Amino acid sequence: MPRFTMSRKEALSQFINQIHGRPVVVKLNSGVDYRGVLACLDGYMNIALDQTEEYVNGQLKNKYGDAFIRGNNVLYISTQKRRV
Repeated sequence: MPRFTMSRKEALSQFINQIHGRPVVVKLNSGVDYRGVLACLDGYMNIALDQTEEYVNGQLKNKYGDAFIRGNNVLYISTQKRRV
């Protein structure tokens, strides 16, 4: 049986499709976290979030409806468990 291997580009595309519309955490180079629902992500890692919350040192600082984060500030993006 042939093995199917996915390229990095295909794997990234699949990951983005899986997290679109789901809660995510975006960590910036400055150490600030933004948590919200992923609305859009482009090839430059520019990110649009809905229901955005800003956390500094683990403490909630601000709540925003929509937020746009420029990709060159992003350290990583990860999925977040849904709030209960």
